[in-house]
Amino acid sequence: MAIILLNFKILFPAAVIIMLFFSSLKILKEYERGVVFRLGRLQKTKGPGPCFIIPLIDTFNKVDLRLVSIDVAKQEIMTKDGVPVTVDAVVYFRILDPANALVEVHNYYQSTFLIAQTSLRSVLGAAELDTLLSQRETINTSLQAIIDKQTKPWGIEVPIVEIKEITLPESLKRAMAKQAETERERRAKIIDAEGEFQAAEKLAQAAEILSRSPASIQLRYLQTLREVAAENNSTTLFPIPIDLLTPFIKDKTKE
Repeated sequence: MAIILLNFKILFPAAVIIMLFFSSLKILKEYERGVVFRLGRLQKTKGPGPCFIIPLIDTFNKVDLRLVSIDVAKQEIMTKDGVPVTVDAVVYFRILDPANALVEVHNYYQSTFLIAQTSLRSVLGAAELDTLLSQRETINTSLQAIIDKQTKPWGIEVPIVEIKEITLPESLKRAMAKQAETERERRAKIIDAEGEFQAAEKLAQAAEILSRSPASIQLRYLQTLREVAAENNSTTLFPIPIDLLTPFIKDKTKE
């Protein structure tokens, strides 16, 4: 009985020491940091690697430093020119100062999400529809700057903000499609008219050149006869201008 009591007196303290050792040992990965509060007071940030805390006295908080994405769900926004659109976005952020992320704000993830949501409404609501559709990169940059400025005091950096999709009302889509079709028809008519105008100019120039030389007109007439005869096997009758026979008549008169 005495031996059992002796063994218990030795083993129990040893077991307590071993338990305290493992409870005080924390292993932090390369992308993790540990924020320690000792009796409520902020201590030095620890990690990466092994670190020790005082059990029952220190409070240990593990913080992930990797880039985190927040999906801002679709929401209805009224643009500056009164067009209702549905927009969703994604926001990427990372923690630069783990201590500030825990001390300065209650829930940094939720707070960053709310800042992104309200900033999205504010920036897009101040822009016109044409700007949203044609200058998305500019809007992304503006959103990123606004959100990052507000989260910077919390030790949080927002490097990327991307608008994923802008959904327009069906009635507006139909109106835009009709407008695009009308614009295509207008351009086609302009191109046809320009072609006709250029062809008429060329014909007028050709007629002017041929009018300077009657012989050229006769040669052109004979060339046309040759082309028609080569393409058509049937008999074709052509009126012969009297001017074409004038040279022969003059030669006969001289004889």
